[in-house]
Amino acid sequence: MKEDVSTVGAASPGELLRLLRDGVPRTRSELTAVTGLARSTVRARLDALLDAGLVSDGGSEASTGGRPAGRFVFNARARVVLAAEVGATHATIAVTDLAGTPLAEGRFEQDIAEGPDVVLPRLVAAWRSLLEDADLESMRVAGVGIGLPGPVEHSTGRPNNPPIMPGWDGYDVPGRIGAEFGVPVLVDNEVNLMALGEHTKCFPEAEHLIVIKVATGIGSGFISNGMLHRGAVGAAGDLGHILAPHAGDVPCRCGNTGCLEAVASGSAIAAALRAKGVEAHTSADVVALVRAGNLEAGQAVRQAGRNIGEVLAACVSMFNPSLIVVGGTVALAGEMLLAGVREAIYRRSLPLATGNLRIVPSQAGDDAGVLGAAAMVVQHVLSPDVVDRQLA
Repeated sequence: MKEDVSTVGAASPGELLRLLRDGVPRTRSELTAVTGLARSTVRARLDALLDAGLVSDGGSEASTGGRPAGRFVFNARARVVLAAEVGATHATIAVTDLAGTPLAEGRFEQDIAEGPDVVLPRLVAAWRSLLEDADLESMRVAGVGIGLPGPVEHSTGRPNNPPIMPGWDGYDVPGRIGAEFGVPVLVDNEVNLMALGEHTKCFPEAEHLIVIKVATGIGSGFISNGMLHRGAVGAAGDLGHILAPHAGDVPCRCGNTGCLEAVASGSAIAAALRAKGVEAHTSADVVALVRAGNLEAGQAVRQAGRNIGEVLAACVSMFNPSLIVVGGTVALAGEMLLAGVREAIYRRSLPLATGNLRIVPSQAGDDAGVLGAAAMVVQHVLSPDVVDRQLA
């Protein structure tokens, strides 16, 4: 979101940078007028930002008879960010600039169950290779952002009893990666980062939104008042392990029964189809069957959408979002899943909560999580407090 220049007071260098991050070139006189600082103070703080490379010359304004005034603009290429979304069976990595724009991307298969001592060195090697291939090795790294497919205590970056990640519980991911690059390392749940990615890149105007991932498992991320909502210990959004109204006593991998994930995830849909004699083993198999026109697969996906919608209806009544974004592998089946979700939400939620509610497919797609990981790092390393500490 753009900075409200009317609220800028006695700007520190970091606050001055936040003002310039809207991409609008400004002269010293304009910055002096906006901040209320003395011209000499603005000059000193601009010089500090210029020396750090965070601000660059944005050209000169048209002359009105005297010497043209120089303009200054945020330099998004001053540093790069390393970002990764690590799923159960794959990883998406990227190198971005300080605006979160990807400069290089890569994807590869991996198994999260192999543990951190295998997965994390693979990530480091992939990032280094990406930097080399994109001729970005000389760029200074500002920070690293990682999304993982399980609960994460965001304050420490350590996974917290992740059900599909043996060997990861309590592992010091920031410590391991930080030792490689010597920069801040931030870790979060991958669906939280999907929500951040969708919000920052596709739906910046939506102050209250829910992002759902329907794949091997089911998870969600919440944006509230324009900010990612993690909850007290980072457990917010664990949609897949809420009791589904019609799930009965179907066992879930978390150890409980009747969870939404146990009846509506890609793996659950595939299992239900196999029980009917339809060959399906993965979420991708389910999507392929739907796209091929298989009637049973289409019905199963729509019912999964209804199950998800019934749980989401309670979230709509409690949280009152303006937007719900549905992503993940199963969402690639198209309108079948969305139709089921919409059907249940509009049937179960009050008209006041759904009158202006939009339910749409993911716009960022496979890149949502990695874009969110980059955005998480950018928000941290360019926060006024962090910038001021670095410049001091």
